[in-house]
Amino acid sequence: MDDAQYGPHRFSGGGEETDAFRGAAFRVADLRGARFTDCDLSGVKIVDGCLVDVDISGYVERLLVNGVDVTGYVDAELDRRHPERVQLREIQDADGFRAMWDTIEKLWSDAIARAERRPETARNERVDGEWSFAETLRHLVFIVDAWLSRPVLDQEHPYHPLGVVQSWYADEDAVALGLDLAAVPAYDEVLRVFGDRMAVVRRAVDALTNSDLGRMSDRTPAPGYPEEPRAVAECLAVVMEEACEHYRFATRDLTTLETR
Repeated sequence: MDDAQYGPHRFSGGGEETDAFRGAAFRVADLRGARFTDCDLSGVKIVDGCLVDVDISGYVERLLVNGVDVTGYVDAELDRRHPERVQLREIQDADGFRAMWDTIEKLWSDAIARAERRPETARNERVDGEWSFAETLRHLVFIVDAWLSRPVLDQEHPYHPLGVVQSWYADEDAVALGLDLAAVPAYDEVLRVFGDRMAVVRRAVDALTNSDLGRMSDRTPAPGYPEEPRAVAECLAVVMEEACEHYRFATRDLTTLETR
């Protein structure tokens, strides 16, 4: 999964977005092996389908399987496996954000130690077409730049060239930000930049006060995002949700690499 921005898509960031299949009907069609990435499947109905070894990840709300809404079960199981999700939802104040970042630092420290027990080729290997461990770290670099440094810390152009944007983000917009789409950096360099961005968040939450949380920023995270004011609390929550969800994806893929 290359974008943890859960919820119905609000963005129109270019790329290969198309509505050519909106409302389409597939009858007696062989869709084995089909892959849908960053697609809006709201309202999709499958009748008399054969779903075997199907893997679904993303924003899920009111998912019915044979007439049974399984959404609550899925959410509860994810919360059981990843209690940081619950901690994130229950943040009430600046101390809550600090405690949440303590948790995230520990999770990613453990994940990095786990990844470094594998050869560097594994840290750069994609599992089933998803981002590699190194690419995931680079995406979180971009998230900190876009959702903390720009709107909260009021930096006009904070983007590191090694940052990786979401799949919906247009290449030309990413290049305009100064991102190097062709970069293949060494893992040590990725880790250095990631560590720097983790420290940026640490300094920000250490200085955070309750009165800061409602402060509004007119700076968008990057071109292509909706032009609207955002509260500091919202921006911090995005950074932390991304860190939590991509930790889940990264460790899932590490498990796959370890069991090969």
